[in-house]
Formats: sequence, structure tokens, C-alpha cells
Amino acid sequence: MSPRGVAIPDLRERLFAAAERVVARDGAAALTSRAVTTEADCGKGVLHAHFAGLDEFIAELVLDRFARSAHHAKGLAARVGQGSVVGNLQEIALALLESLHPAVVGLAMTRPAAAQHTREGFRSGAPAFDAIQHSLTAYLRAEQDCGRVDPGADVATIALALVGTVHHLLMTRAPGESADARDTTARLLAVLLGPDPQGHP
Repeated sequence: MSPRGVAIPDLRERLFAAAERVVARDGAAALTSRAVTTEADCGKGVLHAHFAGLDEFIAELVLDRFARSAHHAKGLAARVGQGSVVGNLQEIALALLESLHPAVVGLAMTRPAAAQHTREGFRSGAPAFDAIQHSLTAYLRAEQDCGRVDPGADVATIALALVGTVHHLLMTRAPGESADARDTTARLLAVLLGPDPQGHP
């Protein structure tokens, strides 16, 4: 255990990762402040020293993972003209789905204080689905310029449809359904974009 009074590098991420392990191993009901700090090998008061309580902690975990996904989506700009358009988009969709355990999403939705803090974070500008949608739209427009997406395609609507589907899957899927999510996003992209001349990954 980390000694009292000694700074812990990357404490937020250490606690977030510990929470994800607890939920994946023991379920949502097992997520308590004590369980998180025990898993993170920290003093039992560390979580409450940095967060107002468990609800704020859960909300900040969700906001952090959405921000990571939004940052990942921005990376599509560097992949224009490379690989498969469908494959590039599906990678982003699946990364978002895998960024949060379904049980963590459930906690953030069903605990009123956590849900409120999450909404406040989004209203304050925390990156989420709208930022991801913007990155997807910009990527698809760039691929149109390269001739790899139909010039008549409504890329803003395609991005909205993909993000909306991922949002639905993220909020409703059960643990262990990654294969189903992969199939669903692949079928959706085939409908939205048509045959992919670069092939699926």
C-alpha cells in the first residue's frame, strides 16, 4: 500500500482502472469506495480526498473514457487515404464500445447524482458523442475528396447514424457482446457506405 503522505503518480487513472477491474470481476454492486482503493492499493480515504464521493467518481470515470474516445476519433484525420474506410470507422466505433464496461455505464445512468454530474460535465464542454460525430464527419469528407467515399453521400448523416448506433449499443449491451457489436457496426457501415473497395479488415 502506498505510504500516507506520499504522492501517487497518475492517481486518477490508477483509481479509474481499479474501478473497472472491480466491476469486470465482481459486478456493479461491488463498486464501493473501499473496493476501489483496495484494488488500487491506496489508502481508504484517497478516493474521497480527490472526489466528492462515489457518484462524482463514477461520473468522472465516464467523462474520462468518453474524452479518450473523442481523442482517438480525432486521429482519423491522419488515416485519410489509408487502409479501409469501413475498417477505420469500425475501429473507432469498437474502441468507444470497449472504452467503458456496460455495468459502469449502467451505474452512471441509474445513480441520479452520477447522472447529473455526467450531464453537467457534458454541458461544460467535456468531449463526448458530439465531438466524435464531428471527427467522423470531417474524416468522411476528406475521404470524399480522395474519391474513396461516394461524392453524393451525406457524410454528416452517416456519422450521426454511426454515433447514434454506438450510443445505443453502449447503453444497452450486456457484458460479453463484443462480437455482436462488431457484426452490427459492420452491417450498418455496409448499408451506409455501400461496398468498400478497400475491403473489410
